[in-house]
Amino acid sequence: MSPEELKAYRKSFPSKADVLAKTPDPAVRQMLKRLDEIGVETVFDRFDAQKAHCGYGLEGTCCRICNMGPCSVTTKSPRGVCGADADVIVARNILRWVAAGVASHGARGREVLLALKAAAEGRLDRPIRGVDKTRAVAKSFGLDVDNKSIEQLAGEIADILLEDFSRAVPGIHRTLQALAPPERIALWQKLDILPIGAYHEVFEALHRTGTGTDGDWENLMKQLLRCGLAFAWTSVLGSSIGMDILFGPPKRDTISANLGALDPDYVNIAIHGHSPVLPMTIVEAGDDPEFQQLARDAGAKGIRFFGICCSGLSSLYRHGGISPLANAVGAELVLGTGAIDLWVADVQDVYPGIMEVAKCFHTRVVTTSDSCRLPGAEHIAFDHQHSNLAEARELARTIVTLGIRQYPLRHAANVFVPRQQMAAEIGFSVENIASAFGGLGKLLEKLRSGQIRGVINLVGCNNPKVLYEKTVSDIADGLLAADILILTNGCASFPLLKLGFCNAEARVKAGAGLRSVLDEFALPPALHMGECLDNARASGLFRALADLAGQPIKAMPFAFASPEWSNEKGVGAALGFRLMGISSFHCVPAPIGGSAAVSRFFYEDSEALLGGKMVVELNPQRLVQRIVEDLDRRRQNLAGVA
Repeated sequence: MSPEELKAYRKSFPSKADVLAKTPDPAVRQMLKRLDEIGVETVFDRFDAQKAHCGYGLEGTCCRICNMGPCSVTTKSPRGVCGADADVIVARNILRWVAAGVASHGARGREVLLALKAAAEGRLDRPIRGVDKTRAVAKSFGLDVDNKSIEQLAGEIADILLEDFSRAVPGIHRTLQALAPPERIALWQKLDILPIGAYHEVFEALHRTGTGTDGDWENLMKQLLRCGLAFAWTSVLGSSIGMDILFGPPKRDTISANLGALDPDYVNIAIHGHSPVLPMTIVEAGDDPEFQQLARDAGAKGIRFFGICCSGLSSLYRHGGISPLANAVGAELVLGTGAIDLWVADVQDVYPGIMEVAKCFHTRVVTTSDSCRLPGAEHIAFDHQHSNLAEARELARTIVTLGIRQYPLRHAANVFVPRQQMAAEIGFSVENIASAFGGLGKLLEKLRSGQIRGVINLVGCNNPKVLYEKTVSDIADGLLAADILILTNGCASFPLLKLGFCNAEARVKAGAGLRSVLDEFALPPALHMGECLDNARASGLFRALADLAGQPIKAMPFAFASPEWSNEKGVGAALGFRLMGISSFHCVPAPIGGSAAVSRFFYEDSEALLGGKMVVELNPQRLVQRIVEDLDRRRQNLAGVA
């Protein structure tokens, strides 16, 4: 960005007053006003207090890697102390972000795989529920399906997936080789970006970006692509496979979303984070008639669970009976209702600020991972070695008991629950989407005919640099009007759940072509596919449709959008789809503007290299236009294909 563009960009950031005036969710407005009245600070107050944001940080030209700095690149000082220029500094910074994303999704995935291995070996009292998934994956890996038990196959799959995490001796990345499209594997091999293993690529990324090592921005971008593949094929897909095998596939259901689903007459427990092993066990424990009776003995009608971020969505998909309330940015608003008795936090997108809000009410906070501790919270967790995985049920029972004990301490005068709630359909997967359309062949027919103009995966975190949830909902409106079918998961799915996009009545938002399809198959216009890790489901659907069409994925009318992305995982997610040849679309730029070379790599060169580029438009309506143009260009490949 030029200095003038950077100044205009910083001025474009909305204020809390803007959110109050323009939020599409009345419950958000009511909670912001309520917390203002009682003097409780939220993420929106802190965002306003940070303005004006650091220009060097926004451009990616601030280097803090060594202690000779920090160094900032300017026209007067175009190199850091070590001699690194803007291209190298920006490349190192964004590579470290992607490496952190590999570690983030990977860490929670590793815990699932350790639990899967323990369950397969009988060390964890949990059945292998994904029987069909186990057999299908085992066949893909070339395992002997006929002469082994489900437990044996699950254990072998866990070992393969864990090896893809931890491989140090160069060898074949088995998940990628078994499940990636051959056309892509050939391209990645030609580009020399096939990963050795997730741990190695993160290790190598940190090594290359250390003091006085890799000073070639192009070589750093090659490592960024390796990390992108490790992110997509191990941290995401490997973890997703482990979850579907251990907990079973998604189940379609209709649930109630938004704050109005809270009932103060119940013991209310919120599940917040991304690692599903203990949260799933907690939800199961809460269903135990013994605990339901204990809740009634405490004066409540029973126990209910609520989802914040992805742990709630993950449990909802396999267990049911959980109402999704808010993404990470909205967590403090949920706490501000005063109706939550226990807040169970595991890992990622658990902002430290939630503790200050919890103190203002009676809410008790428990952390359940050695990776995430919060001052003032109780810690009941798996240890660093995961040596107490077998104690999951005992830990869960202890945690649920704390929630029941907390209920009588609630002060009715502190409870304020907005009435807004919305019925939403959830639980879509590749398999049941195929079933819903009467077979993927019929869905492909609708794509060929143009009734469905394209399919987009609309996902990502939330970011106060754009209008909270309005950006996502405005883009969804524009896409549906243009006959584009929406897949969604993770934090960006919360406004779609709360505002009715996942409800069949929202078909009226669709253009004539898409609406005729939705009416025919009785489907909502946004198909909810799960938590953020479930980007793997969208890419799986894209692969299945492309194979059926006899086309590479890059030639199909598919797109990826994370309009409000905000953290390292968001960079990895978008990169994972671009590596498949699908362009990514955003309303928040990455911190790469200080390097013309790195910006060109992301915005232009990657399209020729991979088939997909990064597109950023600050205005949501213009972003929709860019998405439609991209899909229409790719649609030409479907013409005349039998």
